[in-house]
Order: sequence, then C-alpha cells, then structure tokens
Amino acid sequence: MTLRAVITGVGHYLPERVVENAEFEKTLDTSDEWIRTRSGIERRHFAAEGETTSMMGTAAAKAALADAGRTPADIDAIIVATSTPDLTFPSVATMVQNALGANCGFAFDVQAVCAGFIYALSTANAQILSGQAKRVLVIGAETFSRIMDWEDRATCVLFGDGAGAIVLEAQEGKGTSEDRGILAVDLNSDGSYKDMLFVDGGVSTTGTAGKLRMQGNALFRQAVVKLAETAETALAKAGVAASEVDWIVPHQANIRIIEGTAKKLGLSMDHVVVTVQDHGNTSAASIPLAMSVGRARGQIKPGDLCVAEAIGGGLAWGAVVLRW
Repeated sequence: MTLRAVITGVGHYLPERVVENAEFEKTLDTSDEWIRTRSGIERRHFAAEGETTSMMGTAAAKAALADAGRTPADIDAIIVATSTPDLTFPSVATMVQNALGANCGFAFDVQAVCAGFIYALSTANAQILSGQAKRVLVIGAETFSRIMDWEDRATCVLFGDGAGAIVLEAQEGKGTSEDRGILAVDLNSDGSYKDMLFVDGGVSTTGTAGKLRMQGNALFRQAVVKLAETAETALAKAGVAASEVDWIVPHQANIRIIEGTAKKLGLSMDHVVVTVQDHGNTSAASIPLAMSVGRARGQIKPGDLCVAEAIGGGLAWGAVVLRW
C-alpha cells in the first residue's frame, strides 16, 4: 500500500464588502470595460477595517473542518500561505491555531506570494508522507488591499482579499494514478525575475509594509509558458496525460493567462474552474478559494483528476496533480 495525502474537506471565506469595477472609475482613469478586457475581473472583495488575514483564515478553516467532519483537536499541523500577515511575527498560522482553540500540534506560515498555496500544499504532503502528521489544515489567506497603491491603475484594480482552506489527511492507496490524493508535485523558482513583481517595503529595508509593484506585460509572458511547463512536468511525474484531466484549478490572476495555459495543455475552458471574475487576484488564497467554489458549484466531484498551478513573485511557480 502507498500513503497518500487526500483532501477530505474544503471551505472559504470572503469579506462582506464587494467592490465592482465601476467603483474605481470615481478615482482612476479607468473603466469597467478596460478592467474586464485586460483581466476578466468584474468585482473583488475587500476586508473591512480591523478584519485581518488571520481572521479570514480562521473562518475558512472552520468551514473546511466542518466539511471534513473534523474538529481542531483532530489536526496535527496548520500551514498558512500568505504574503500579508497580521504582524511581522508571530505567524498567521499560530494565530489561527489559537483562534480555533487547537492547543496541540504545530503551525507555521509559507511565503511564496501567489504560488504560496502550491508550496504549502507540497509541504503538507511531505509532512504526511514522512509520518510527521496525519491531518494537516492548509490555508491560503490574503489582505492584498492593504498593500495597494491606489493611484496605480495597472495594479490596484486586480487584487482582492479572501481565504480558502483544505483538510489534508493520510490515507492508503494502491500506488497508482487512480488513487485519491496528491499524485505529484513540481516546484520552481528563479530570483532573477524579482523586479517583475515585488513590494517596495520590508522590515530590513524601509521598515514599512510597502506597496505592490508589477511589470504586467513581462509577467504575463513568463506566466503562460511557466504555468504550462510546470503542469506538464507534474502530470508526467504522476503518469497521467493532460487529456485525462477533469479540472484545471489555476491561480486566478488574469483570464488571459488562464486561457493561454489551458490552450497550451490542449484543454478547453470547460475543464477550468474560473472565479477570477468575482474575486480578482487573491494571491495565495485564490486556488483554495477556487477549489471550494468549484466543489460547491458541482464542478469538482470525488474521483476527478485535478491540476492546480500558480506563479507569483520571486518568481516562484509550481503545480500539484491530485485526485479529489
């Protein structure tokens, strides 16, 4: 028998405030049509004053635990992917742990920007396969609205806030691609691309949180190629063909990137879970958010073969092949 890390529960949280594209027309030289045409985004959610990344992560975690039929006491580890923590330290994960009333196990954060959830999922998978944990709560949570330059129309209209979470559990499989759970992982990074997407502040530089800066066109060109390549590599590791994939669950950054990646994999958009129009780019939260929404819509079903892929600042990118 082969040990597999299987998703047994999923949940998400979105802040109450919904910001339509038209709201930006009041303060920026932009329009609903301009934003939709270039990104596919129609609206996004912004956290309320006083609403933090850990609060949203906790809400998503509670939903995922309920979906899995588990309690906080059943969880051995909590891993949170985020680039917008409440504080420099301690970790968001320990704050979520405390808010859940979980006084056992361990908790820590992973920072790989928009690829964060893929990295966190890979880390949780490794914890389970090594025997370090049997059940891991994996969360992506972000409040990117706090690091926006509201005068930069090229970036501030793209991002939103939210959180998604999954419960990952150790289960036995047969060691074939028909097993439920994570079948393969591919991770990559290249620091020479740093200037394409970064925040111009930090503890050891400015002492401030800073604002997000992005070279959109250059990043777009890198994203389509690298996302397709990492998905193909992960599929090869899993021993499955792209034609067998039921769902691509991509990082929700830009509809044109999503469409370009699907095309390179030879799959129609009928096989892609798309939420970017309603959430915008929620960075590390976008894939678990899409998983939760896709499952709720009835798109993702037990036994479905899924590919999750993302790219973010670093650049860091990767893919996970799993059977739901």
